[in-house]
Amino acid sequence: MNEPNQISGNSRWSQAGFSTRAIHVGSEADPATGAVVTPIYQTSTYAQDGVGGLRQGLGTGYEYSRSGNPTRTALEECLAALEAPDGSAQGFAFASGLAAEDALLRSLLRPGDHIVIPDDAYGGTYRLVSRVAEPWGVRHTPASIVDVEEVRAAIEPGRTRLVWIETPTNPLLSVADIAALAEVTHEAGALLVVDNTFATPYLQQPLSLGADIVVHSTTKYCGGHSDVVGGAVVVSDRASAPWMAGVAGLGESVSERVGFHQNSMGAVPGPFDSWLVQRGLKTLAVRMERHCDNAEKVVEMLRQHPKITRVLYPALDDHPGHKAAAEQMRRFGGMISFQVAGGREAALEVCRKARVFTLAESLGGVESLIEHPGQMTHASVAGSALEVPDDLVRISVGLEDASDLIADLEQALG
Repeated sequence: MNEPNQISGNSRWSQAGFSTRAIHVGSEADPATGAVVTPIYQTSTYAQDGVGGLRQGLGTGYEYSRSGNPTRTALEECLAALEAPDGSAQGFAFASGLAAEDALLRSLLRPGDHIVIPDDAYGGTYRLVSRVAEPWGVRHTPASIVDVEEVRAAIEPGRTRLVWIETPTNPLLSVADIAALAEVTHEAGALLVVDNTFATPYLQQPLSLGADIVVHSTTKYCGGHSDVVGGAVVVSDRASAPWMAGVAGLGESVSERVGFHQNSMGAVPGPFDSWLVQRGLKTLAVRMERHCDNAEKVVEMLRQHPKITRVLYPALDDHPGHKAAAEQMRRFGGMISFQVAGGREAALEVCRKARVFTLAESLGGVESLIEHPGQMTHASVAGSALEVPDDLVRISVGLEDASDLIADLEQALG
C-alpha cells in the first residue's frame, strides 16, 4: 500500500502540465486522513514536542500561524509551481495584493533608493509608492514600459534597485517586453518585478522570461470568484539584493528577505482565505480560456460600434504591444478598456446603464464587471502623470454567455 503524500515540494510535478500542477501541487492527499482536498488548518498555534521541538510530518515544523500554516504552505507551493514549473522559485502568500507589494518594497529598499514604475500603473500601486514609500525616502520615476529606451533612461545607476512593471497594465493594457526589460534592468544591477495579475501564470510566466519577482493580487483571477482578498509574491531562486546584505541581520537572498518580512510584518492570509485561493487555482486554466473566448467576442462588437472611439486589447493588430503579447502570452486575457465618444459623461452613462455587467471595482471573477477608472480604481492618480482618460471604461469579461454580454453593452451604448 502506498504511503500518503505529504504537503511538501513540487519536484514530482515539474514535468506535468499547467492544470495538473494547479490541481496537485500542495494538494496531495492528507497524511492523517487521506482527504484529497487540503484541510483548512484553522488554528493559531501548534503543540510542540518539547521546548523548541516543532512537530514534523507535513513537510516542515509549525509553531504559530503567522509564521506558517499548512493550508497557506499548500497555496504558496502551488503558486510557485505555476510560475516556475521547474521548482526554481518560492511563493509567499499575503492578506492582499498591496500587502504583498508593501512587504516586497520594505524587503528590498532603503531610504535613498530609487525605483522605476509604469506611467500607467495600477492606482493602488502608485498610491503605495508615492504616498507611503516616498515619504519614507524612496524615490520613483514613471516610464512607459512599452519603450525599452525610456525605461533605460529612467534608471539611475547605483540607485535604482527595482524596475516595477505590470503587463498588461491596469487600465490601459500596455504590454511590456519582459525579456528586453529584464536585460536592461540586470545591466543596471537592479531587479525586475512583474505584476502578473492581469495575465495570470496561465497566460504568462515572467520568471521564465528573465524577471526576478512576480507579484499578484490573488483576489482577482487566481481566486476567481470574488469571494476572497489575497496577494502573493513569487521569487526566483536566482534573485539577490547585494545592496541589502547585512540589513536586519539578513543576507542578500530575496526569498530570505521576503520570508523574514512576511513573518515580521504579519500581513498573511488566514487558513480559509488561503484555501479559497488554492481552490480557485485548480480551475484557473479552464476559466481563463472562457474569459479569453468571451473577451474576443466582445472586442469584435466594440470595434464595430459607432460610439466607441478606441478599443484597448492586446490581441488587436493595431495594439502597440500586440507583438510582445503574442510572443510571451498564451492568449490575450479577459480585460478590455475602451473609450466612448462624448467624453466623461458618455462613459459614465455606459457604466450606469449596464445590467449584466455589474458596476464594481476589482476584476477577474466569474461575473462581468464594469467601471470608470478615472473615478473608481484610479482616482488616486488624478492630477498626476499617471492620470487616465476620463472617457475610458474598463470591463472585466466574465464567464456568462457571450451573447448576453454583447447585448448588454449594446443597450448600454445605445
